[in-house]
Amino acid sequence: MSENSSWPQFVAAHAEGGVLDGVVARVLPFGAFVEVAPGIHGLLVTGAAEVPEAGTRLPVRIERIDVERRRFSLVKA
Repeated sequence: MSENSSWPQFVAAHAEGGVLDGVVARVLPFGAFVEVAPGIHGLLVTGAAEVPEAGTRLPVRIERIDVERRRFSLVKA
């Protein structure tokens, strides 16, 4: 399933405040991208001391969804 078809399905099935299980895909200086569904990545914003390692599985909560820009932010659940 391509990202173009999976994004609308993801948004229809999930809302802000929802908790998901994800895997850290990429770590950045300001947080990490977490894959919560195949091809669907959200940004987990963390403090410098809290950044998880790539490959870590963790529960996350959807903090904000920006439907127009196809982005969403996450916090640790």
